[in-house]
Amino acid sequence: MGDEEILADISFRPIRPADEPFLSRLYASTRAEEMQQVVQWSEQQKRDFLEMQFQAQHKFYTEQFTDAEFLIVRRRGTSIGRLYTDDRDDEIRLIDIALMPEYRRHGIGGALLRKILQRGQQAAKAVRIHVEKNNPALHLYYRLGFENIEDQGVYYLMQWAPQTDTPSG
Repeated sequence: MGDEEILADISFRPIRPADEPFLSRLYASTRAEEMQQVVQWSEQQKRDFLEMQFQAQHKFYTEQFTDAEFLIVRRRGTSIGRLYTDDRDDEIRLIDIALMPEYRRHGIGGALLRKILQRGQQAAKAVRIHVEKNNPALHLYYRLGFENIEDQGVYYLMQWAPQTDTPSG
């Protein structure tokens, strides 16, 4: 199935305050495996911790990326993820992309990323993203042509560079 088919029933809309419960669940889903390792905490303690972390991340994103586009990814009218991008003079910064677990590994994330890379190619801009070193999507970023440009401890700063038409000599 091609990207156009995968994305045919995908739409986007700006996030709203009423989306916070969904966004919090989405965030928690991205940390579920990690939280399984924390056995000394009760389920309530884990939920409280994840809510606190979500609120801190959400505040950071909205305060630090004031010109960014914060979108809910929807499929057939159902919210399935988030896509946060910041179109800068010299790059497209992919702040965050996440899908609910039941929508992962179905080609949606890859198709969304390829659309962003098309934007980067058309605008002759690099696409950059911070990716946790243990993120399962790291392999997808490599397959799409992203490279590590900086090791930042827990994260890699990764970059995809647009193809340039250079004369061969």
